Amino acid sequence: MKRILTAVLALGAALSTIGLLSAQPLSGRRAPSFSLPDSKLKQHDILDYRGKWLVIDFMSTTCPHCKEVTKKLEQFKSMHPGVGILSIVLPPENTATVGRYLIEMKMTTPILFDGSQVAQSYFPYLSPQRPSLDMPHVFAINPQGNIVKDWPPSAAEASGFVGELVQLVTGAGAGGDKKKK
Repeated sequence: MKRILTAVLALGAALSTIGLLSAQPLSGRRAPSFSLPDSKLKQHDILDYRGKWLVIDFMSTTCPHCKEVTKKLEQFKSMHPGVGILSIVLPPENTATVGRYLIEMKMTTPILFDGSQVAQSYFPYLSPQRPSLDMPHVFAINPQGNIVKDWPPSAAEASGFVGELVQLVTGAGAGGDKKKK
């Protein structure tokens, strides 16, 4: 019995170290606040989106899956102009890589530069032992400032992603707000 207990405790410690047991949920909590610059040095503050839906996309300009999600979000944005959309990149991204991406993707959504503090607040499992995150990762924030849904890479790339997002912002989805914008 003592050996089993020791093995269970060791497994729990190992899982906790890699973040599987200690990871906090990414949705169902208040959206962490931030103010970040875009490639033109314009500051974008999450508080500028108070009272409306906001979609945040953590992405990379070198990620092929991110390009697909960018296309979906640009289409969504054209159908739902009252919803704010922001993309966030991490180092080593710079104004040159982002500028090329904006042109290549014909993107109208601002891409913001994070030094990693914002990512750390949205992804509480990040640590020196696990310093990276899988991208793209999309968050839907309701008009009250709460993260009501997040889509990890496989879900953000799935065919039903935009439909789920539309349901949320129009009030037809669970966890959403009845207000349209």
